[in-house]
Amino acid sequence: MRSIARIIWRLARYLTIGTLGFVVGALALYIYWVRSGPPLELWHTETLTEEFTVERAKEIASFQGYLQLEDRLFAQLEEKIYVRTDTGPEFVLARYSTGSAADPHHRKPNWNRSFELSADTPVGGVLLLHGMSDSPYSLRALAEALHQRGYWVIGLRLPGHGTIPSGLKTVTWEDMAAAVRLSMAHLASKVGQSPIHIMGYSTGAPLALDYSLNVLEGAVAPPPASLVLISPAIGITPAAVLAEWQVRLSALPGLEKLAWTQILPEFDPFKYNSFTSNAGTQVHLLTRYVAQRVETLAVKGPIENFPPTLVFLSTVDATVSTDAVVDNLLEHLAPGGHELVLFDINRNKVNSSILVSDPGPLTTRMLDNDSLPFALTLISNKDNKTTTVVGRRKPALSAKTATEALNAAWPRGVISLSHVALPIPPDDPLYGQRTSPYADATLQLGQIDVQGERGLLKFPADWLLRLRYNPFYDFLESRATQWVNSAGNRTDAGSESR
Repeated sequence: MRSIARIIWRLARYLTIGTLGFVVGALALYIYWVRSGPPLELWHTETLTEEFTVERAKEIASFQGYLQLEDRLFAQLEEKIYVRTDTGPEFVLARYSTGSAADPHHRKPNWNRSFELSADTPVGGVLLLHGMSDSPYSLRALAEALHQRGYWVIGLRLPGHGTIPSGLKTVTWEDMAAAVRLSMAHLASKVGQSPIHIMGYSTGAPLALDYSLNVLEGAVAPPPASLVLISPAIGITPAAVLAEWQVRLSALPGLEKLAWTQILPEFDPFKYNSFTSNAGTQVHLLTRYVAQRVETLAVKGPIENFPPTLVFLSTVDATVSTDAVVDNLLEHLAPGGHELVLFDINRNKVNSSILVSDPGPLTTRMLDNDSLPFALTLISNKDNKTTTVVGRRKPALSAKTATEALNAAWPRGVISLSHVALPIPPDDPLYGQRTSPYADATLQLGQIDVQGERGLLKFPADWLLRLRYNPFYDFLESRATQWVNSAGNRTDAGSESR
């Protein structure tokens, strides 16, 4: 018995030593790989102190105060970054080089900043919330469309955004949520009894949900009359756990690069290309918090009195899971009043045998499901022989579909939408089609058609592949504006009856 015990003890010791050796070796290789990557630039290492945080919410108690603080923040950006960055022809694609093609000062207004589009007699208010590493530019087109229809619109620059990527090293989702509350209060002061809506893109979507849940709990006001969620970041990603450890290890001397999951040249005037570990952690924490609250509320049954919610999502999305949107949100809401719009892949051009995963079985299963508590619209090819698309819509708690002609088709060479494409129109001067008459001649990031040797360009290959605009944007804009109009009418009618 003693000899057997010794053998087991020795095996356990060797296994432990081997496991520790493997972990230490893997960690050493990972650290070496990180440290040998691109160097950190000024915009990765500098810190801007004039940024809004939840701790400053008492000091900055109004949206006007938020804008004044933002003025000081951008003045600090000028002093700390722009005046210290070289200029000249070799920096033509450098965002922080004054006068370069990527310098956001070229564009009026500078869409990195919060904007407010006022109306003399507003039919309602709309708060627009962009995504992580993004800027208010991503929702610019929707803002202008809503303003033309009489809405008072705020495009909020979320804390940590629109300046330098290092702003995402310390920002928290609570900072962003505090800015949302401040902006909603400001809209209420401007539109009176008219309904207020929230449109959230990517990380802006769970922020809109967090605010709406706070309203249900009686913690904040005013209530949103409806929500429009575009490419919503809903769900928990396993990679976020690793990101939390990277944030902690990056505090050690020599491991500063661990604060970054991606370090790239900054050539986009309105979106960071570099991404911090903390940014991934904050999305993880926010989505987990929102999902847990939704699940807790749904224990007693489907959630009633939730704002009518319209969700736009691509069936293929490297950031967001369709299952998570359904399982963590839509299935928990009371039937009726909510809708999911799914954009399918281009089935005229893509054979499922070359796909990592075909979303077809998922969409078929959802279309055939007569117990879904929300309406479903699938934007897909009319048939596999044509690029023309149609909308197949079925109501909540039904499997009966109706087909709607959309007068739209897939552009040549496009096989799917992407997470970043949904809120961007084809004629966007920066991210749209190169053939658009509005395309920016100095910098056009929507279509860069190149072939040659790998490793030649500053642009990563996957960056070049990703679609930057939505060929079906007109449908999205029309459906979104109809949604807020109808929700606003229901709110007005309810107010009169009371």
